[in-house]
Amino acid sequence: MSDSVINRIVNQPPQAGHQLTLATLGGISSLPLTEVYEQSGRLAAALAAAGVGRGDRIGILAANRLEWVLLDLAALRLGAVTAGFEPAKFDPSPDLLSAYSLKVLFTDRATVAPSDGPDPRGPLAVAIATARGPRGPLAPSIRPISEVTRLTGSAAPVELPGIEYGPLDVTTIKFTSGSTGQPKGLAATVGSIDSSINAVQQMFHHTGGDNVFCFLPLSLLQQRYWLYSALAFGHDLTISTYEAAFAMMRRVEPTVVMGVPGFFESAKKLIESRTADTAAAARQLFGTKIRYLWTGSAPARPSMLRFFTDLGMPIYEGYGLNETCIVAKNHPGAHREGSVGQVLPGKKVLLDADGVVAIHSDYPVNWRYEYAAPGESERVFQPDGTVRTGDLGYIDDDGFLFIRGRADDVIVLDNGKKIIVRPLEEYLKASPAIDDAVIFCPAQTHLVAVVSPAADPPDTGAIAERLTRCNASFTGDEQIAHLVIAPERFSIGNGLLTSQFKPRRQQILRAYADQINGRVSTRPGAGSDGGNGNNGF
Repeated sequence: MSDSVINRIVNQPPQAGHQLTLATLGGISSLPLTEVYEQSGRLAAALAAAGVGRGDRIGILAANRLEWVLLDLAALRLGAVTAGFEPAKFDPSPDLLSAYSLKVLFTDRATVAPSDGPDPRGPLAVAIATARGPRGPLAPSIRPISEVTRLTGSAAPVELPGIEYGPLDVTTIKFTSGSTGQPKGLAATVGSIDSSINAVQQMFHHTGGDNVFCFLPLSLLQQRYWLYSALAFGHDLTISTYEAAFAMMRRVEPTVVMGVPGFFESAKKLIESRTADTAAAARQLFGTKIRYLWTGSAPARPSMLRFFTDLGMPIYEGYGLNETCIVAKNHPGAHREGSVGQVLPGKKVLLDADGVVAIHSDYPVNWRYEYAAPGESERVFQPDGTVRTGDLGYIDDDGFLFIRGRADDVIVLDNGKKIIVRPLEEYLKASPAIDDAVIFCPAQTHLVAVVSPAADPPDTGAIAERLTRCNASFTGDEQIAHLVIAPERFSIGNGLLTSQFKPRRQQILRAYADQINGRVSTRPGAGSDGGNGNNGF
């Protein structure tokens, strides 16, 4: 690509005047992006001296922090490949090193042994040197991420040899947030990263006055795109954590907040609970400088999108997968309610006879999984990199993409009728009493909804009323005959939501199999309900 963001940030220091801020529960600290770039260069030189070179893999298993940023940029400047591991899904162990061919793994997990004693070469170099046999290759090493501070301790800037990436070169291994099994690993190409970042910049025109607020894990490659954007286009960036986000937004006054729909749903409830003046409460929570809000990764409720837009904080929904990067996005120049936006340049949406979406990219993320069960790559990727998404959708006459649900979640009743469950689930979730809803169909005869209540104890009356309205609004085959109120709200902690807050259907099915199949029936006030034939309870 002629306009490569990655090559630009690797070989050119950022313009002065812009900041990286770390805002966590431990406090707020800021440093100029020029200093971030300089420190990453010193770290790259230290890693190179310790034996890390182009194509070597650096694993990072840690919460969001400055060292994460420095390691990622240092790897880019060396031509090394990062593998970002989500702390909730991986443990630092020799098995991780061997499974993913890591030369070194940096982690903040407590299982790591203390660093080596003083040595002029530094602790990482000592570890690698002692791991090297007389003539053999380097043995992988697990190191505390705190060593990054010592590795960047040199006071003088460092000259590094220029690195030039081609569009097919790989900078990172990213992992899916899949709802079942071991996450699949995917090697991301430079062309896919460049095309995505450039397309977003063309839509949203981030400038020196912007401060983009990110709090999802940096192990998600798309979160690091905002670091690359800040370095390439000249704007501020704040990196936080999910736990600290609500406490920190007002203090750092962002202009853009990135978040999954579940985050903005929580923000909406918090705003509504504070005062009747929702506009004032929103400014108190988000600060006074919001230009727009960004959401994706899961379906967003229209009521939530309208809520923020009506408050003067326009929120734009988009669509993409790990396997495709961003595909479509609503933005200030083109927005249509109910859609996930117009398809981006360089992407093509292909629909089969059943409306199942496939994505062709001028610059594919890759043509296969790097790590996955046998047959998974062939199931998802066509030989040219076209990705079978498994989503159902359509495109209107103006090029806006609408996603109707998952092909896997289409229920076929015993009478042959096909039911798309997403509209039913979205209708139920529009109730303030319901956080989430998942529809099942035991024995292909009738529909059962499992709902995650919005309050504890659940408002069973409001949930029953919503179910009654749902059944009145949909056709006879789409009637929900039975409803289960989960006694524990779906969460990442109990394994019923993914890290991007999507319901894990198979886990929910297993957790409530007896209730779904009618083997257990309790009164509504007890948390899981039986049925009375009138309102579905």
